[in-house]
Amino acid sequence: VTSTKFTTVVIDFKALPPSGASLPSGAWDRLSFQALANGATYHLDNIKFLTSITVQPLFLSAEPIGNDLIAVTTQGNVDLSSVKVKLNNATVAISNATTYSPIDTPSKTITYFTLAKSFSAGSLVITAGTNTSFTYTLPAVRYGTINVPNTKPISPYIYGVNWPTSASYIQHLGVTISRWGGNAVTAYNPFGDFTNAGNDWYFENRKSDGADDWLGWVAGAGSKTVMTVPALDWVSKDSTSYSYPKSIYPDQVKFDPYNADAGNGLLANGSWVSPPDPTRVYTPWNTTLAKKWLSGLVHKPDIVNIDNEIEIASSTHQDMHPVPINYDEELSRVVNFAIAAKEALPNVKVAAPSTCSWWFYWTSVVGWSDNTAHSNMDFLPWFLQQMKAKETALGKRLLDYLDIHYYFQPDTSANDAAAKALRLRMTRSLWDPGYVDESWVSENLQNHQPNNKAVWLIPRMQQLIAQYYPGTKLSIGEWASSADGDVTGGLVTADTLGIFGRYGVDGATYWATPDEKGPVGLAYWLYRGYGTYFGSKSVQVNMADNIENIFGLYAGVEDGKVSLVFINKNTSPLAFYISNVPTGKYFVRHFGGAAGNAKWQTTTVLKANTYTVIPAYTAIFMKQV
Repeated sequence: VTSTKFTTVVIDFKALPPSGASLPSGAWDRLSFQALANGATYHLDNIKFLTSITVQPLFLSAEPIGNDLIAVTTQGNVDLSSVKVKLNNATVAISNATTYSPIDTPSKTITYFTLAKSFSAGSLVITAGTNTSFTYTLPAVRYGTINVPNTKPISPYIYGVNWPTSASYIQHLGVTISRWGGNAVTAYNPFGDFTNAGNDWYFENRKSDGADDWLGWVAGAGSKTVMTVPALDWVSKDSTSYSYPKSIYPDQVKFDPYNADAGNGLLANGSWVSPPDPTRVYTPWNTTLAKKWLSGLVHKPDIVNIDNEIEIASSTHQDMHPVPINYDEELSRVVNFAIAAKEALPNVKVAAPSTCSWWFYWTSVVGWSDNTAHSNMDFLPWFLQQMKAKETALGKRLLDYLDIHYYFQPDTSANDAAAKALRLRMTRSLWDPGYVDESWVSENLQNHQPNNKAVWLIPRMQQLIAQYYPGTKLSIGEWASSADGDVTGGLVTADTLGIFGRYGVDGATYWATPDEKGPVGLAYWLYRGYGTYFGSKSVQVNMADNIENIFGLYAGVEDGKVSLVFINKNTSPLAFYISNVPTGKYFVRHFGGAAGNAKWQTTTVLKANTYTVIPAYTAIFMKQV
């Protein structure tokens, strides 16, 4: 769309952008056009409903996958018999062809051509139609091995999300655990189902879904549940009040575009206005009320978080808690509400402190003086130590999971080639002690931790647990890819899920709700979709080269069946000889590459494991049938 002329846009209700999904059935009576927030004004004219759309026959892509498959995506009524393949200038016969359309995007079509000969390094040319061709240089093989007898369990609860949208969403993506969390639930009032958006949106109260109902339908869909218990002194009193009315605080810098009287509490110089009277918006909250609520739940959560990121409440919930929270206050709130939760729900597990980021793993909003006041201990080690002492004093465990939130810190906002490459290699921060974080983390070392230019997240946290509170599990209650709408975000997600399984994370929930048909949702589908799961035990993988920046390989096994996930983070194809991979029939699914983001799948016979091709920017799942 340009500013100099009208542009004709045809919207196919059978293939809606961006995913290609069909418009679901329903009583549709309006179309909404949204200009987003770029400041432009758009003029719409001459809207017509078409009785039919002519789809031009096109070969959209053709690329090699696996041992001997050519995956061809098309639109319209193309002549598939025109597809020809040459490998190193020699024509290769096609022995079989299978066409597939994804269940939720039936407008998309892929045809898998099985070649009579396996791939090998060299030139590959695929021609189709009268003048369409696709050319690849298949690279030299790289080597690796899997050691199937060497396994360790994968927690089923690493495949979680925050706020799943429906029972079918849970089942389609194989979501194993679901979290009721985020900033708004800090002010959740279960005696009316009210909440407050906090600093995320003008400190406004609003109506909320009921936690009990949510627990019921989520568990009914087959997912375990994590519910957040508020642990500050106030919760929302209604669904309409807000903390900073313009009529009282006229000098605020910003107001809700949909409610001109609701401000953000900030002045032009960046300071907060005077703290408001909390009773304008809130009603008191304490452990007695929490126990009353939890005891009365019809549907019981499996795990409770003790609030959400309350270490930064003086910012996110400045209207109710303007005073910075220090070590002692945070510990006290976690202990008191954990006691209440376990008294009300004897079988519940407690996850805390749900710390927001790397910086606050080690200090508080108060700053370095808080560390000094606590024997120069960084926050999480001190917290674990204190929770262990509480167990000793009380004779029962109050903390079952050390829960943290982790967001990759490198700046990939440009989303250009360099940013995408950085995004794809930054997953090394989860496990690699030699990966110096490519962000402020490696430059601002305000902590006492060893090797503190590296995040080294999972092994680091496991070591802290082993040292200060053995037996505590590790959960990552929020994490994200940094680019949910980009294929690289999907590849980061697939890589991360593999890392969680390999390195023994006990639970994880993505923030927030991945689009089921988008790249991140496809990563979940890759491992867990529609009842076909990656193995329950992680199999040892060894690669001959250190290529973690451009490639990930994860192996699993269950009931004697091997499953594999290959992730090519490179911009060109990669090829592998992975020894000890059994030959035979495999179920295959994949997303990314030239084929694009969709739920592509087929079955194939792996004739040999000596040369397996993974297309550029592609994740592939294979499981023995």
